[in-house]
Amino acid sequence: MSMPNDVENVRNDSPARIYLQPIAAPSILGLYGFAGATFMVAANMAHWYGTANSPIYLAPFVLMFGGLAQFLAGMWAFRARDGIATAMHGMWGAFWIAYGILQLMFISGRVVQPTGQFSELGYWFCILAVITWSGAYAAAAENRGLVLVLSFLAAGSTTTAIGELAGMEWLMVLSGYLFMIAAVCAWYVATALMVNEAQGREVMKVGKSRHVLSMPPISIGTGEPGVIRGQA
Repeated sequence: MSMPNDVENVRNDSPARIYLQPIAAPSILGLYGFAGATFMVAANMAHWYGTANSPIYLAPFVLMFGGLAQFLAGMWAFRARDGIATAMHGMWGAFWIAYGILQLMFISGRVVQPTGQFSELGYWFCILAVITWSGAYAAAAENRGLVLVLSFLAAGSTTTAIGELAGMEWLMVLSGYLFMIAAVCAWYVATALMVNEAQGREVMKVGKSRHVLSMPPISIGTGEPGVIRGQA
């Protein structure tokens, strides 16, 4: 039986080819996208600003900045072998995309926005809270800065869930402040990742655990590709 040409021409002693594809830390983009969208929406929830037209102005930026940009960061985190970043950026990016679409549907009049209790959104925040608390627990093994981000985010999701289910406006205001703290923490961690990568050394502390400190930075590309894990 004849063999295909590409198989016939392969020699057993032919050298293997390895393609190095180092990438920057995806969480730089993901955390900045999260921080920007979350702070803007949270400040509106806390009544720092806003009119009846605020959802019109916020929805496109939330959808793209907190949604698409963060979701893409979550997908790139797969290549960084970072399960926490994959789960958190992917989940919250998808949520912000859906949230932006929902606001556009409210604005267009296709869907009537509930007043008082919003049980459907409340239950979604229950799911977000459970998954984000799980992410905070997992992050404790790697990065204390990320633990702060996810803990305040999970706390805000919890109070938002209760506020939406019970129709408690004061809880929504509290949620806004918790989300803003999470956004500020996310800004710091993203800035630390970016500055440390640019400087080639740890200039801004993020509270890495010992086993993370022993790992090479992923953007350098040293070591065996596919074995390097995380975004140290």
